[in-house]
Amino acid sequence: MSGIEQLGKNAKQAAAVLNGLDTKTKNDCLQVMANKLRKHANRVLSANRQDLEQAASNGTREVMLDRLRLTHARIEDMAKGIEAVIELPDPIGEVDKMWRNEAGLLIGQQRVPLGVIGIIFESRPNVTTDAATLCFKTGNAVILRGGKDAFQSNEVLVTILQGALAACNLPRTCIQFVNDTSYEVANQMMTANEFLDVLIPRGGASLIKRITENATVPVIETGTGNNHIYVDQAAQLDMAANIILNAKVQRPSVCNSIETILVHDTVAAEFLPLVEQLLLTNQVELRACSRSIKYLESANPAQTEDWETEYLDLTLAVKVVDSVDEAIQHINKYNSGHSEAIITDSYTAGQRFLKEVDAAAVYINASTRFTDGFMYGFGAEIGISTQKLHARGPMGLPELTSTKYIIYGDGQIRE
Repeated sequence: MSGIEQLGKNAKQAAAVLNGLDTKTKNDCLQVMANKLRKHANRVLSANRQDLEQAASNGTREVMLDRLRLTHARIEDMAKGIEAVIELPDPIGEVDKMWRNEAGLLIGQQRVPLGVIGIIFESRPNVTTDAATLCFKTGNAVILRGGKDAFQSNEVLVTILQGALAACNLPRTCIQFVNDTSYEVANQMMTANEFLDVLIPRGGASLIKRITENATVPVIETGTGNNHIYVDQAAQLDMAANIILNAKVQRPSVCNSIETILVHDTVAAEFLPLVEQLLLTNQVELRACSRSIKYLESANPAQTEDWETEYLDLTLAVKVVDSVDEAIQHINKYNSGHSEAIITDSYTAGQRFLKEVDAAAVYINASTRFTDGFMYGFGAEIGISTQKLHARGPMGLPELTSTKYIIYGDGQIRE
């Protein structure tokens, strides 16, 4: 029996236990998880330092090290995320609607767990607690396969969470960790239909592409973030500059940061020098189209591939456009369906942008950095779905459920 088969069998058994838990039992155990995470913070940080040292010795860029890095503050945020999930309504058992048909049957649609969820993810160790927390609250067993960059951190985090499960007299196998980061094991998860009900990838474009192309297990695709901000002719330029600075610089290595700005021709001469000074102060490299480069002092010429690239770094493409129509066309051609924003005081332009841009999250006058389950009030997120079936955007508790029909009768037979 392979390691994945054993984990899968364990998870199936654990899922049956989870399905029988009431909300109070789940919430009480989640609080124990948060408490233990705080108690063992130094243990987590010690493991994380090992990961950081190894990643740095392998030549990992600083912006990517930031994805990996944990601090006391970030661990506290992880614990608070667990507690935020406790406060959220438990969707399991909810009956969304109920009606009586002509035969007198009372028919309802009830929310139930998906069952066993596999998650393959890369560098960010906070995914471990986010995913485990959301899966546990929704009655799903989870098998976590993290990347090698965060192996030590993830292993310790799962051990702490399993300790909380044991303290609550629940199977440790409700949350399991794959201690093998090889491609072979990932491939086994992709075809473990007997055990996994759904597979969720979280990571870079190559990981997501490999899983969606090769998995036989149903996949909820979480997307890369080739995101844009369009500065309209009716924009408040100071506000636009501040939003762009936040969306690019705060955490450039995450999927809700921006990679391209589009600027209306009528404000380009005034706006581009303004935003350039802010970006250069923060070491952002600009790659500009032939129309925008004449307004910029230090930009390099943009190539076609710059419009297609998720840099995940301090690099930003710049393009001047003649209209909101051209901006929408460019975005819908090159974006990854994640997060897009318009900066404008024009109601008409804003509403057109909301309606016509094809993305999971579309903003007016706000940073794309808000595309996050915690910021949306979900406590945490399992990922940000860029597909259109089952779930789209940040996925919280409801997105980790399915439904079944429950039917009450009193002896009816079909004539």
